[in-house]
Parts: sequence; C-alpha cells; structure tokens
Amino acid sequence: MPKMKTHRGAAKRFKRTGSGKFKRSHAYANHILEKKSPKRKRRLRKSTLVSAAETKRVAKLLPY
Repeated sequence: MPKMKTHRGAAKRFKRTGSGKFKRSHAYANHILEKKSPKRKRRLRKSTLVSAAETKRVAKLLPY
C-alpha cells in the first residue's frame, strides 16, 4: 500500500501541539474589520484548539 499523503491545505492551517491536539487560528479576522469591535478583533488574533469533534477529521488529513 502506498504512503499516505499529507493534505497540504490542512497542513497550512493546523499545527499539532506537543500533546497531540491541533492548533488553529480564528476565522473572520481578515476583512470587513471596521464594524468589529477592538475587543473582538483582539480575541480573533489568538490561536485556539480544534474541537474534540473535529480532531479525528483533521488527524486523517495530517498523518505525519
């Protein structure tokens, strides 16, 4: 059986942490920022973890 390929789109969006979880950035942070409050924009800059429900799907895309 051939090697699995890494999903390159997912590789650019997710990074695996030391404990095996996945880090991701927030959506809605790129344009139409004028109407968003400074507090909301500040929160969107921070990274967060992929939810438990989605972790299995992301792990399939990033086997290595």
